[in-house]
Amino acid sequence: MKAIRYHEHGGPEKLVYEEVPDPKPGHGEILVRVRACSLNRLDTRLRAGGRPPPHILGSDVAGEVAALGPGVTSPRVGDSVLLFPGINCGNCEFCDAGQHNWCASYRAIGWHLEGGYAEYVVAPAINARPMPPGIGHVQAASLPLCISTAWRVLYTKGQVRPGDLVLIPGASSGVSIFAIQIAKIAGAVVITTTSSEEKMGKAKDLGADQVINYRTQDVVKEVRQLTGGRGVDLVIDHVGQATWEQGLGCLRKGGRMVTLGVTTGAKFDLDIGALYRNEVSILGSGSYTRGDFDAAMKLVYQGRVRPVIDRVFPLKDAAEAHRLMESGAHFGKIVLEVP
Repeated sequence: MKAIRYHEHGGPEKLVYEEVPDPKPGHGEILVRVRACSLNRLDTRLRAGGRPPPHILGSDVAGEVAALGPGVTSPRVGDSVLLFPGINCGNCEFCDAGQHNWCASYRAIGWHLEGGYAEYVVAPAINARPMPPGIGHVQAASLPLCISTAWRVLYTKGQVRPGDLVLIPGASSGVSIFAIQIAKIAGAVVITTTSSEEKMGKAKDLGADQVINYRTQDVVKEVRQLTGGRGVDLVIDHVGQATWEQGLGCLRKGGRMVTLGVTTGAKFDLDIGALYRNEVSILGSGSYTRGDFDAAMKLVYQGRVRPVIDRVFPLKDAAEAHRLMESGAHFGKIVLEVP
């Protein structure tokens, strides 16, 4: 089959379009003919040095079932599916409690295992979900990782409630485009940030109540003004170093902050005193569970949440797609289409 692999770490130019052996499904697994696979920031980090080569990236896959491994009766060959990326043992204390992402054996398609930047990928049959009605493979491939993450940080971790004031930095990212929509469905008031007038308009189209241009405005000052000096109840931060201190400065007393990414760096000076004086709660969210995925997907099946696609590239142009992601010029998901 054709696939994109890297054979050494580095920039987008290290991604090579080449022939590789076809994968074969084992017991309990299915072989999926990939039709689309979306990019995530995880992909660029792994390519740059986070996963030993050679490796096929791609955690978000949509396609058709091409073959069944032994013991599989569902889904059927020919079914259109999207894949939940996480794989766990199913037998430990964490799996029994529904915390699949805490499993010591946890692995993910495209991260620990070969992914969807290819014509075929193997996955456990239990990870397959039916395609949502009314959307194609490109739209479906934008969903799994980001919509699961958005649900988890808002509901499972952030405990969002109707009337909450929620700050979601970086409106154009995959997680944020779903988090804005889900927070509005929860009855929250959403403040988000982005870098241009064009992106501000797109964020408002998604339902954001207030949008701040972080390039031209002081985010903390604007949030305090918008909330009458009070601050927000909940901050969802996937950016890291560039926005963490800013997020803390926007919280009300007793507010909650969920941190889930370090795109701009993982370290900065922290005023510990501000944490206990203001009695804020800092929560980590490293991944997501099947329960998070299925709960979020209900909103898609109901037509209440929509994917946002910035640009679609053919599989062979994965390097160009990575360059676009690293430029930060996109709004929404970048997707590879597999012929």
